[in-house]
Amino acid sequence: MRFRAKIVDLACLNHFSRIINTIARLAKTCILRLTVCKLYFILSDKVANGGASMWCELSQGNFFDEFQMEGVAAEHNEIYLELVPENLSRALKTAQSAKAVKIKLTNKHCPCLRVAVELPSLSSSSRIVTHDIPVGVIPRRMWNDFREPSVPDFDVSIYLPVLKTMKSVVERMKNLSNFIVIEANLSGEMNLKIETDLVSVTTHFKDLGNPPWASEDGCQSSAQGRDLESMAEACIDIKKLQQLLAGQQVNPTKALCNIVRKRIVHFILLHEEVSLQYFIPAIA
Repeated sequence: MRFRAKIVDLACLNHFSRIINTIARLAKTCILRLTVCKLYFILSDKVANGGASMWCELSQGNFFDEFQMEGVAAEHNEIYLELVPENLSRALKTAQSAKAVKIKLTNKHCPCLRVAVELPSLSSSSRIVTHDIPVGVIPRRMWNDFREPSVPDFDVSIYLPVLKTMKSVVERMKNLSNFIVIEANLSGEMNLKIETDLVSVTTHFKDLGNPPWASEDGCQSSAQGRDLESMAEACIDIKKLQQLLAGQQVNPTKALCNIVRKRIVHFILLHEEVSLQYFIPAIA
């Protein structure tokens, strides 16, 4: 099992670093799945137990100048590692003006991802700062626990408002309640609501638009006969939503959410070569 990769382009490095920062805000530990073409960061707190789950996918060719890996076996050419994303995020912080960053899977005293940051120096020799990030190797028999979560059969799919705006609304609401109700319909309307014994606050968003699959997709064809104005809602933990919005550094070109009434809210953030899915279960 071998893995080594190198990033030379500073823009790619900073972009990669921002994605890792986002993941570090969403997950204390996560699984890094390496394949020949892609990297995946996976958090699979069992949604049934009230945990959020995350699936972030990036094409390695858009970030790395060199990328070599050999998986556990020829027919299972993948590697699954458990790591603390905050450690990787910290290591990359030292790389903001680096000439190159090399990442390599090593096994000195325990398995580690070695991040070697080559910094520019005034003399001809370059300075190299090395970080060893401990990782756990996930055995083959457990890989099935980390498959891509299936997208539930949703009641409504809608584009999100500007995330900065949404973030400031949610931050203000967080001081009033631990729970927030997200509701939306097929006419591009979405409301964020909190209700307590003392106060009830609603923020309305209009003209957001609904993704085309909301009506075309075969499994969503029930949308045809449905009332476009009727709202589908789910009540979720406001802290989990705030974490997603506060940690968000992917700067998506598209952001949308799917609501399964009273069951789950599924967020999708897309940016050319990155897709981040985040699932927050509803609170009964």
